[in-house]
Amino acid sequence: MDSNLRSKGLSPDVPQYYIRRALFKAMGFTDRDLEKPLVAIANTWNEILPGSYHLDRIAQAVKRGVQEAGGMATIFNVMAPCDGQGAGNVGFKYLLPSRDLIASSVEMMIEHASYDAAVMIGTCDKIIPGLIIAAARCNLPTVLVTGGWMPVGHYKEDRLDISSMGKYFVLHKQGRISREELNVVESCACPGPGACCVMGTANSMGIAAEAFGLSLPGNSGLCATDAALERLAEEAGRKIMEHVKNDLRARDIMTEAAFQNLVKVACATSGSTNLAIHFPAFAHELGYSFTLDDFDRISRQTPSIMEIKPSHPNYLMEDFSRAGGLQAVMKSMQSLLDTRVMTASGQTLAQNLAEAEIRDPEVIRPLSNPRSKEGGFAILKGNLGISVVKQTAVSREMQKHRGPARVFEQEEDCIDALLAGKVKEGEVLVIRYEGPRGGPGMREMVMTTYLIVEMGLDKSVALVTDGRFSGTSGGPCIGHLSPEAMVGGPIGVLRDGDIIDIDIPARRLNVELSDGEINKRKTSWKPPQPKVTHGWLAYFAKHATSADKGAYLE
Repeated sequence: MDSNLRSKGLSPDVPQYYIRRALFKAMGFTDRDLEKPLVAIANTWNEILPGSYHLDRIAQAVKRGVQEAGGMATIFNVMAPCDGQGAGNVGFKYLLPSRDLIASSVEMMIEHASYDAAVMIGTCDKIIPGLIIAAARCNLPTVLVTGGWMPVGHYKEDRLDISSMGKYFVLHKQGRISREELNVVESCACPGPGACCVMGTANSMGIAAEAFGLSLPGNSGLCATDAALERLAEEAGRKIMEHVKNDLRARDIMTEAAFQNLVKVACATSGSTNLAIHFPAFAHELGYSFTLDDFDRISRQTPSIMEIKPSHPNYLMEDFSRAGGLQAVMKSMQSLLDTRVMTASGQTLAQNLAEAEIRDPEVIRPLSNPRSKEGGFAILKGNLGISVVKQTAVSREMQKHRGPARVFEQEEDCIDALLAGKVKEGEVLVIRYEGPRGGPGMREMVMTTYLIVEMGLDKSVALVTDGRFSGTSGGPCIGHLSPEAMVGGPIGVLRDGDIIDIDIPARRLNVELSDGEINKRKTSWKPPQPKVTHGWLAYFAKHATSADKGAYLE
């Protein structure tokens, strides 16, 4: 027995030693099992989320790998809510707050049982960030297995993804297709488990986990229904035992240099704007100095070399995979990365990239011929505060926009105005009281963005909000505005007709009001009554930091 292992730390001279062993034997474990390193398999499997639906078999594959390599693996389940399932009801408020709850629950399970190592399994938007935060806290030998992307759907000539439902819903509302046809499309859009097959937050975070070095090379490029994912999961089980032997821990991988690589890769792949919430939270957990100013600086210096929907209308995750996946992207931008960093493969990034191949230089461009000269993110500042936009998903004509504000106190009111045809070209839609504290929970304004794009307004109408967006959102959508309305941010005193000036290349977001007028309005402003006064959301509203800091709990 290796007495240096946490799971073997109790002496046979104390009664707790025998109590712990007796409890394991109650579940069928043997004396021989109890001599082995104890490996946690933190699995986010459930039957409510397509991204989690298949993870039971992925966990079993990990377990086979651990056992083959001489470990004792036990599986515990972790909560895993879905943005799509929560959309349109109060459940949507719980999604961002779930990240810190996921992290804390995994930390608690790992620490309470004195595990020696962990393989964490997850697929979707707040789940992977929660697992990454837990990995940083526990700092054990850790491998993160992400669950892959959903197969592409097909209907007539269209390749479908979840955002296609916005297009077909608008066609139905316009009387161009029947409800029966809409139902047919609904049955085709998501043909199997996995993350929505666009560059939404789920796939952005799968890429982030691999770029950070926590996932095995190639993981983020695998389809959820591909048998290769199960083989990779089994290999993750074997690798974790190598890391136990070599004492390679999560923070040995999650170095500051690896974090800088992570941000550069996110910019080069035009990831979800939700990364601008998660990355500051990671940096806070790891003790690294990182602000949205740093994010903007890196994005200015890192060309966008791989864009899929919503930044590119014709490419989906299957095209990213076909072109060589993330290892090919990182090989293309290798000169911008610190390749000395260690990864979950047990090798350095440089060693991993020696095996990488760029199979389609049109999908994965060289640095000399990027899709965009700058990365996917732009951080805007001005007298309204600080905000985030995915600049590669904004048309050229809307990179600069000046127009009158149309103010809404919640997203539902804006949706009603759009569906009623009451939004005018040139307006700047403002949705407020949707931030971490005001929402509470900072919902995604996903249906608003879908409607703006599918109704053809994305060339003339902009959106500004203290809420978030889905990674699937395109168009001139400026979000995460901080300070939010609920804490007295200037967005809270905007009125219909105030002129909003947006200049993405200049990184500017302003309202054409004097400081004196803004301060005068603030003196008569009062925060509205909280929408939620008990339970987890009320706790989150009270303790969450601002979106620009990462909306973590303090």
